[in-house]
Amino acid sequence: MMPSRFEENYADPTINLDPFIDEVFSELKSGFLELPKGQGFVEYPAFEAGYQALKKATSGFTAIESGAITQAIYDTPIALIVLRTILGFTPSEWADVTTERTGIAVDQGSARTMDRRIRVAPTTPLKDKDSVTDQRVKAMIVAAVQMLEVGTGDVDLALILHRLDKVDTAEGVASIRPIADLGVPYPVLLYERFLGRPFAGHRDSVSELVGDVVESAIEDVLSKAGVSYRKTKRAERVTGFDQAPDFIIPDEFNPAVVIEAKLTEDDGTARDKVTRVQRLSTLRDENGLRYDVVACIAERGFKVRRNDMRRLLVATKGMVFTLSSIEHMVAHTRIRGFVTRLGN
Repeated sequence: MMPSRFEENYADPTINLDPFIDEVFSELKSGFLELPKGQGFVEYPAFEAGYQALKKATSGFTAIESGAITQAIYDTPIALIVLRTILGFTPSEWADVTTERTGIAVDQGSARTMDRRIRVAPTTPLKDKDSVTDQRVKAMIVAAVQMLEVGTGDVDLALILHRLDKVDTAEGVASIRPIADLGVPYPVLLYERFLGRPFAGHRDSVSELVGDVVESAIEDVLSKAGVSYRKTKRAERVTGFDQAPDFIIPDEFNPAVVIEAKLTEDDGTARDKVTRVQRLSTLRDENGLRYDVVACIAERGFKVRRNDMRRLLVATKGMVFTLSSIEHMVAHTRIRGFVTRLGN
């Protein structure tokens, strides 16, 4: 019977890695179809409430006036997100345009923070305290009104793709009215989706949650087994490592196992992440250390290049786990020596 990839002798120069590569590839699944909603996800009813508040404040988008829009946003804060969506801007882009147009400094971090706070509590009214934040919100609204009054302006659209050259904003307010009354033809919707990718804004906002999938799975396995571990922080400097692994068991002062948690849908990024795991293996061998190097991976980026998977298997001596096989990680690595809870 052929040994599993976790038990094979990787020092054997005649080893055939192809069956193990096929095995790992069969375990990897694409993750782009499903996204975590996260705390700041806005359900449609809340978004629609913001749209109706904005439509009412502008008399069906016939009168775009900053004072009325400001009041609507303070009463129904999600209307600010609706206004940003009409513009088609990210919070950072809106901040930059506001600073340029109004002279009131709105930094990107503040705009992102403001945006997230509203998404977390989309219909909870805001109080106008005339604070710095309030002044920034009002400046952003003024900048938005200015842009919606003009649309693309005098830009040569034969040479330049203007960000406001959309079906609802190309001619400013005049473009919004018929769309609000009659809707958008399906081909137009598809074309603008083609230019902007569906769910792009939400995917960007939960990118950190998506990246936490593998790390959360590792923590779950280790915690169930009662294993002590050190989870490093992003860009943290750790004694003995020129690049900190994601997990060290039990700690960096006497490492027995280091774990890299990697997730990617892109094969180019996968190659870089394989190189990172290889570096941990090289560092161990150069310093005469004995810790296991373990890779926990997910998503389709790792199943594109067979040679990258070959490198990963050799660097980890077969200790490559996916979300489908991560439950075997304790039994097949030196982590088993740190188990304190029976039955794991």
